[in-house]
Parts: sequence; C-alpha cells; structure tokens
Amino acid sequence: MTKRHVSLPADAEDGVGEFIDYVDERLSSDEDTCRVVRDVLVDLFGDREAYERWQDGGDVSPAERVRLQGYDPCNATLESEYYAEKDEEQFRESKYLQWLWRQFDATPMADNVEFALRFRRMLANHLFADCGDDCRFFKGITFTYGHNIAVGDNVVVHDDVHLDDRGRLTVGDRVSISDGVHVYSHDHDIVDQTEVRNYHTIIEDDARVTYDSMVSAGTRVGPNAVVGARAVVQGDVPAHHIAVGMPAKSVRVKPGWDEVAEPLDAGGENRTEERRIDYDLPDDLDVFDEFGRNLSPPK
Repeated sequence: MTKRHVSLPADAEDGVGEFIDYVDERLSSDEDTCRVVRDVLVDLFGDREAYERWQDGGDVSPAERVRLQGYDPCNATLESEYYAEKDEEQFRESKYLQWLWRQFDATPMADNVEFALRFRRMLANHLFADCGDDCRFFKGITFTYGHNIAVGDNVVVHDDVHLDDRGRLTVGDRVSISDGVHVYSHDHDIVDQTEVRNYHTIIEDDARVTYDSMVSAGTRVGPNAVVGARAVVQGDVPAHHIAVGMPAKSVRVKPGWDEVAEPLDAGGENRTEERRIDYDLPDDLDVFDEFGRNLSPPK
C-alpha cells in the first residue's frame, strides 16, 4: 500500500513556507550563525518578551536567565565538543546548527510532520557535508557532528536514529533507516577505551536498515540489501542480501535478485581496516583520562 498525499490548510502552508524561507535565508547569509539560532529558538519557544526584558536590564529569575541563555548555542556544550580529534573550525559551525535541530525537536512543532520534515531538510542542507533532494528526517535524530555526513536523494531516516559521524558516514540514494537504528563510524580499543579509531561507514543505494539494528563502524551495507530488525552488522552485507542476527549474517537473497547477487557465504567479511581514517592530534593538546584506570595486567 502506498501513501496518500496530505497537505496543510492554505493559511498554515503560507506560514510554514515563509518561516522556513526566512531561517534558510539567514543561515545562508554572512550573519553570525549563533545569533540566528538564538533568535529562531527564542521565537519558537515564545520567549521574545522575556528575552527582550532581560536584554533591557529587567529582572529575571535565575531559572529564567538560564533558560534564556540556553537559546544561544554559544552558551551550551555538547558531548562531541570534548572529542580531541575533531575539526575545530568545522565543528564550531555545525555545533550551532545541531543545537537548532535538537531544540527544534523539543518544540510542539516537531510533531507537525509536514512542517517538521521540511524544516529539518532545510537544516540538513546547511549541516551535512551533502544532502540530496526530497529527504525526510523524522523526530529525535542525533549526530556526533553532522558535517561528516553525506546523504543521497530521497532518503528517509525515522524516529530516534543515531547517526555517528565521528569518522565519516555516507548514505546513498533511496535508503530507508528505521526507528531506533544506530549507525557508527568510530570504535574504541578493547583495552584502552580512550583510544578511538575512526572509520568510513557506508550504506549504499536502496538499502534498508530496519528497526533497532546497529551498523558498526567501518562496515558497508551493499546496494538493495536489508538489515533485519535488531541485527548487529559487524561485517559487510553484500548487495541484495538480507542479513539478520547478532552478529548479522546473510540468510537469503531478495527474491528476483539471485542471478546477480553473491552467494550467501560471501557475506560478513570484515573490511573495516580498509576504511579506517587516521588522524593526528596536536602535540600541545591538553587531554585528560576521565576513567583513570590502571590498564596494566596483574603480574
């Protein structure tokens, strides 16, 4: 069964289009992104009067002050901000846009599908390394940075998906990523978890990654392949294969594709090291180990 077309009433459509164009134009200009994000969030949350009162020196409670300051992404920190190997210049901009994406999802408008999909698609054009046409991003999607993600045309990413681009993430055309999926592009050493390895993770054209599954860093889901619900992909999934389980294994080829697909025993090869992304850290970087563990085995 295909979907039917749904549209907003004319007045609502006009308002949605005008607002999205307004934000898009400001983000495309030379205006400071931090200021744009702050202004948009102040208005979306209906706090313009309180914000201007505070800016004019009026009285605000400590709670109000924290709330009003929080609209400005320059007053916020994200977990990925602590990652030592990131591109600081790129992250500075993507942090602001990611803050707008996350805080938009906390507004009632985030549940208005016709509005929210278009607003997030506009943001993705500014945040991602590349975003194709007609993509649909649903509620609760999170990223590590955002600027290391490339997405093709007509991609759909459903609710509560995590797209980790600490390394690099490429998603092809017409890919479907279902609710609760986690796609990773970094991993930790099994002995010293402070040692991070980054990878290029790839989901090819027409692939489907279904509910609550996980795609591990550096793996490749081939064209027209399916990752079954709650599967854990730790090796490559060949084109047209259906992979299920923990770890995911190819169990069948999609009907009609047998003549062009690799045999089932071809699935699961681990080629992550071919997709490893090396990085260097500055010699003067001030780092810390939040765990402080003794990693030496007993003698």
